[in-house]
Amino acid sequence: MKAAARSHTFTWQDPFTAAAAGLGLSGIEYLRKMAKGDLPMPPISVLMNVTGAEVEEGHMVFIAQPLECHYNPIGLVHGGFAATLLDSVMACAIHSRLPQGQAYTTLDLHTHYVRAITLETGPVRAEGKVLHLGARMATAEGRVVDAQGRLYAHGTTTCMVFPGGQSHG
Repeated sequence: MKAAARSHTFTWQDPFTAAAAGLGLSGIEYLRKMAKGDLPMPPISVLMNVTGAEVEEGHMVFIAQPLECHYNPIGLVHGGFAATLLDSVMACAIHSRLPQGQAYTTLDLHTHYVRAITLETGPVRAEGKVLHLGARMATAEGRVVDAQGRLYAHGTTTCMVFPGGQSHG
């Protein structure tokens, strides 16, 4: 039996324009401009169907709605959906604490899956929080929860922090 074809189209803005604008801003200024729509969100946010963002110093939140195009072969949202949300929200929490001219890249990402995400889960909230910010290394933790606060995934990251230039992750 051949299944009916489906399609999903998305549109994004040039990510290099926002990245160039970010060079003259502190991390929190840059992320707040994106959250307010003054700068475009990166293409990965469009792909992941991120529908909202909250920015505080050392804390970041994304709201994302899983879509059918995020499904894996066994009929669940692919684990990469939660892992990508965690990687993004934890790294952005670290970014929110960096001064202008300082950059970072993810060195590792540990993700723990607690329960499956499906379309019926509805929008999920990915929360990232800085645990440590040093001169060369930063760590953060994150959670993915539903509207009722049920945990779907959690994780930690380590990022390398370096002066100047753009992030490499």
